[in-house]
Amino acid sequence: MVNKIIIYSLPTCGFCELAKEYFKANKIAYKEVDVDKDPAAQKEMIVKSGQFSVPVIDINGQIIIGFQKNTLDALLLS
Repeated sequence: MVNKIIIYSLPTCGFCELAKEYFKANKIAYKEVDVDKDPAAQKEMIVKSGQFSVPVIDINGQIIIGFQKNTLDALLLS
């Protein structure tokens, strides 16, 4: 199964960069959405996560708030 991954981020977010580096290092495709430049995506992120903090990672509809390596490993590498 191909995972649909969206990362809602900001360009100044260090944890967003860690998440993107994680995906790149593990050769996992993802779509990045800059919530600073896309107000509609910002609203979508808030509806999905219930808050305005980044990164918010959507993996097949499962929402992960922040860079949680162990959770990402469990979902994507097991």
